[in-house]
Amino acid sequence: MDRLRSGATTEPGRLRIIGAVLAALVVAFGTVTAWQVADRAAAADDVVLQSQPLSADAASIYRSLADADTSAAAGFLAGGQWPHDVRERYERDIDTASALLVKAAANSEGSASARRQISRLNEQLPVYTGLVEQARANHRQGLPLGGAYLRYANERMRTALLPAARALYEAETTRLEADYDDAETWPWAALGTGVAALSALAWAQRRDYHRTNRVFNHGLLTAMAASTVVLLWLLAGHAVAAGGLHGSYENGARSLQILNEARISTLQARGDESLTLVARGAVLTSDGKDFYETGYRARMAELAGDGAEKAGRGTLLARAELLADDAEGREPVRSAVAEVRTWQTLHRQARKTDEGGNYEDALEQVIGDGGTTGTSFDRVDANLAAALAHEQEEFREAADDGRGALAGLPTGAAVLALLGATGAVLGIGRRLSEYR
Repeated sequence: MDRLRSGATTEPGRLRIIGAVLAALVVAFGTVTAWQVADRAAAADDVVLQSQPLSADAASIYRSLADADTSAAAGFLAGGQWPHDVRERYERDIDTASALLVKAAANSEGSASARRQISRLNEQLPVYTGLVEQARANHRQGLPLGGAYLRYANERMRTALLPAARALYEAETTRLEADYDDAETWPWAALGTGVAALSALAWAQRRDYHRTNRVFNHGLLTAMAASTVVLLWLLAGHAVAAGGLHGSYENGARSLQILNEARISTLQARGDESLTLVARGAVLTSDGKDFYETGYRARMAELAGDGAEKAGRGTLLARAELLADDAEGREPVRSAVAEVRTWQTLHRQARKTDEGGNYEDALEQVIGDGGTTGTSFDRVDANLAAALAHEQEEFREAADDGRGALAGLPTGAAVLALLGATGAVLGIGRRLSEYR
């Protein structure tokens, strides 16, 4: 210790200490940069390759279950034998939900909440499909129990399956938002270390100039250049990456969330509309109103308002239109709004017909061919599917641009840090050689 203290009082001793500190700072800058950038790049990869696809799959599970329930009600209304296309759609929805649950179970190991909901869905889905089959069997035989089984199946869907699917979707969406936060957080430790390394190098360069009158020490100049490149690369790369990821969230992920909500509300509204005719007033709310008609109106109000010419600002379709950042994204949403208005008009006509005692005519207005509420529902659903496909593409392009901005930075920072540290050591070594 005394020898170190004694050595530090001489110029060669001080130079050795300065060289060691400079090399350590430059290496630390490169190491921290490589570590923090790699961490953010991994989070950006998770956004694109893990959490967003899982969030989309959770939304598809939710949508498939709602569509299956809607198809079951439509098949029941069609008579004892379900139409082939309705039966096929119902089975496809159940198969899709089942396959996505298997996929979600394999990829949701880190989320206890997601695992709980997946377990609940796997437990309840066979119960639901069993009730639907009981409803079909009784309905084919002309037994009134068919309607009761279908209502019970719908109740199971509403109270068990859809809440679990929504909770799964929310858990995966929370995971997506956490990955966004991790990817967009500025690497303050790396920036701070970089500023410290450059300040120390500038100080050493200035000290060398005052003691030798040499304008530049080439080794220290190399170290400063390498560190400056890393710092500027870090600033620019992270800014571009954060901008791309922010754009993918604002113009992609948020739009996808709203459009998924809108499509699910559309499916639930259609299911309630069909069940209004199935139940025929047998299920009432606490204040004596038709339960399914009340549900239909609530879903349509969420979707596009009460039927006024323009959707209210807070409705799902109005929000989806605001979030769409180009004409290609806005057009299908506007078309969906127009079809919703047509649907609401046709629904009021069908309800008036049914309440007037003409059940068969009302049934035809709901599930018949052309100019029915079913036709409007199909068009709304198709427009929302087109909007979802467009926003998914927008998300992927922006997110890929964002994470691409970080490519090569961890390796580049490490290589440049070694170059800078070598330059600092050689620059100080040249000064030391003058004392030999």
